[in-house]
Amino acid sequence: MAETKYGKYIIREPIEKGRMSPSIHLCAEENCIGTQYPSFPAEITTVTVTQPTEMNPKPHAHEYDQFLCFYGPNPANPYEFDGEVEVYLGEEGEKHVIDTMSIVYLPKGLVHCPLKFTRIGKPIFFTHLCFHPTYTRSVGDMSGHPPHSSRTKFSAAEADQLRGRAASAK
Repeated sequence: MAETKYGKYIIREPIEKGRMSPSIHLCAEENCIGTQYPSFPAEITTVTVTQPTEMNPKPHAHEYDQFLCFYGPNPANPYEFDGEVEVYLGEEGEKHVIDTMSIVYLPKGLVHCPLKFTRIGKPIFFTHLCFHPTYTRSVGDMSGHPPHSSRTKFSAAEADQLRGRAASAK
């Protein structure tokens, strides 16, 4: 494909194997594709949750704003949400149950987590968006957050298989 003036801003298939399912991920941490952009402004990850699980079991906070987005498997019907997620907010660990398509705004400094996907009737797409080039915590430790050096990409053959194509003849 020929280079164009703005083609460099289209980031195609920033996909990793992920711990639960394929993950769409982009940030400016070392070994991530976002480092090719000076002053890359955010960290974003999307995963598909297909079974009950707990993410980030320890309460923590950030020095930047963050969004947690929960949506169902049908983009044509955002009301089709079949699951329950527990989100704990504040120093007190106030429990909230997400059982509809929702976006949770976490202002900088707000302690949050654990994040528990307790019931999955249909897959839940979960996205977190941090308004900072790298994922850091101002409160709590970073254990459980995989460094980029341990993250793996799909091979060309694996990607073709996921796309439903025959393996590349390379």
